[in-house]
Amino acid sequence: MGRTQVRWLLAKRVPSELVPTVATVHRILERHGRTGRRRPSRRRFHAGRPDTPLDQPNAIWSADFKGQFRTGNGIYCYPLTIQDAATRFLLGCRGLLAPTIDASWPVFQRLFRRYGLPERIRTDNGAPFASCALGRLSMLSVWWIRLGIQPELIEPAHPEQNGRHERMHKTLKAETARPPRRSLAAQQRRFDWFRARYNTERPHEALGQRLPASLYDASPRPYPSSLLPIGYPGHYEVRRVSRNGGVRWGSRWVNVSHVLAELDVGFEEIDDGLWEVYFGPVWLGRLHETTGRIVDHLGRAARREGGNHKGMCYQSADNKVSPII
Repeated sequence: MGRTQVRWLLAKRVPSELVPTVATVHRILERHGRTGRRRPSRRRFHAGRPDTPLDQPNAIWSADFKGQFRTGNGIYCYPLTIQDAATRFLLGCRGLLAPTIDASWPVFQRLFRRYGLPERIRTDNGAPFASCALGRLSMLSVWWIRLGIQPELIEPAHPEQNGRHERMHKTLKAETARPPRRSLAAQQRRFDWFRARYNTERPHEALGQRLPASLYDASPRPYPSSLLPIGYPGHYEVRRVSRNGGVRWGSRWVNVSHVLAELDVGFEEIDDGLWEVYFGPVWLGRLHETTGRIVDHLGRAARREGGNHKGMCYQSADNKVSPII
C-alpha cells in the first residue's frame, strides 16, 4: 500500500484537520522502512572511460563547473572553467549566475573566437554539457558537434578521469574563494587575476617546471561565421528531425530528441529492419523497424520530451546559429 492510499484510509477515520499530507505520510513510512525499494534512475548508455591521448595542445579541452558558493552579498557564483588538457593552460574562468546553456554558450563562443576550435571537449555528465537524450546530447554538445568538436564524457562518478582539471579546481578554490569576494564582479576580478598567474607566473611540476603559457598555441581551426550541414556517407538514409523531435519512417513516427530539432540524422542499415542511428560521429542508438523505436545498448528508448525548451538553438536563414535567450 502506498502513501496516497494510506492517507485516503486515514481521511476516512480521523477529522480532516488531523489528516497529514502525502509527504508526511511518506516520511513516516520511510522512517519505518515501509516504502519499498526505490525505482532505479533512468540512465543512458555510456561509451566508457575516455582514452584520447592528452599530448597535443587543443586535442582536448576540459570543462567543468567548480562547486557554487555565495559571494559576500549573498549571490551564488557558479565558476565555469575551461582548460587545455595537454598544456594545462587555463583558457577561461567565468563566474556565472547559473550553470545553464544560456549562460555557458557565450563563454565558449568567446573562447572559440579567441583560441580557435579544439578537437574534443571533455566534461562530466551533468547539465549543460550532457542530458538524458539519446547519445547524452544537450543543446550545447549539439552545437559543438556542428562546429566539428567531438564531445567526450567521463564515466559517471569518476572525476579522476578529468584529474588535471580537478587538480586545477583545488588550487582555484584555495586562491579565489577562501574567502569569497563581496560581489560577483569582484569575484570575477579575482578569477582573472588567478588565471593570469596560473598561466604565466606559476611553474607546474607536471610540465617540468614550465609555464602553461609557454607551451600553449592557439588552434589552427578558426571559429566559423556559419555552420555547414553535417554530411553522412552515401549509403546512409538521412532524415531531418522535426520540431516535435521525431522523424517519419515509412508509416511510423519515430521519436528522436528535441535537441536535434530541424537537424539531419543518419541511419545505417546493419540487418533487415535494423538501423544504426547517428548524429554526425555520435552514435544515438539502434532503430528497430518492428517497434518503431530507437534504443541504446541498455535498451533505453527515445521518448517524447515535454516542457519548456528555453536554451535551444535555432538556425536562421543565413545558417548562423544562436541561442534562444
